[in-house]
Amino acid sequence: MNVVLYARFSSENQTENSIEGQLRECKAYCERNGMTVVKTYIDRALSAKSDRRPDFQNLIRDSEKRLFEAVVVWKLDRFSRNRYDSAYYKRILRRNGVKVLSATEPISDDATGILLESMLEGYAEFFSAELSEKVKRGMTENALKCKYNGGGLSIGYYIDSDKHFQIDEATAPIIREAFRRYADGGTVVEVTNWPVASGLKGARGKPFSKNNVTNMLKNRIYIGEYRHGEHIIPGGVPAIIDEALFNRARERFAKNKRMPTHFKAEDEYILTTKLFWNSFCQGVQ
Repeated sequence: MNVVLYARFSSENQTENSIEGQLRECKAYCERNGMTVVKTYIDRALSAKSDRRPDFQNLIRDSEKRLFEAVVVWKLDRFSRNRYDSAYYKRILRRNGVKVLSATEPISDDATGILLESMLEGYAEFFSAELSEKVKRGMTENALKCKYNGGGLSIGYYIDSDKHFQIDEATAPIIREAFRRYADGGTVVEVTNWPVASGLKGARGKPFSKNNVTNMLKNRIYIGEYRHGEHIIPGGVPAIIDEALFNRARERFAKNKRMPTHFKAEDEYILTTKLFWNSFCQGVQ
């Protein structure tokens, strides 16, 4: 019997080692049962709660070619953690003459096997839903305590061992000066160039950009406001600037955003708006 292997791991405390272990047990299962592995499909750091997995979809499409008769997985939850997706895609596979086999869960082909398989799939979906609830509950508790919940970290802060925000005294002065310069009339380009000259980097070590400045001017964390989802807690984070400076910068930013485009140029030229007008007039004479 020709078979293919499908392995998957999510980002929940699993690594490439998880893939290696799954494939090792799947191959051993195939050897014991005289099966020939013709291809392997792997999805990395993707949850089985969704069917939006590239290699999984490739597997389903390839089943139409009828080059294999079974898909071997380490456990059924590798195939799917959603009962409806599982039933839907197994139906497609069956139509193409392909069945799903678990290398570690002995499931018979009789009526008992049908019951056991449905129970295993139900438990996989239950486990996934329960884990999601625990993660959400944990993040809510963190938010209520103004703790870091992952994601991008605003420049000017670091996270201590207790997951609280602390001011990074190496970069916070640059943020303060950037706000002051913009509030006092500096352009976005000028405010961008100054942190670059000071050696400040953006997210993931990328060069500091105009987008960083724009996001900085809107980020209320700098006045000490903690935000995560629906949780907004004033004073939940150490403030880098005072609210008066933040409001001055925000008011100027909002005013510049409303200005007509031709007034937004960083440099003013003698023929700005005039050259276009003269050309237009010549065209209608």
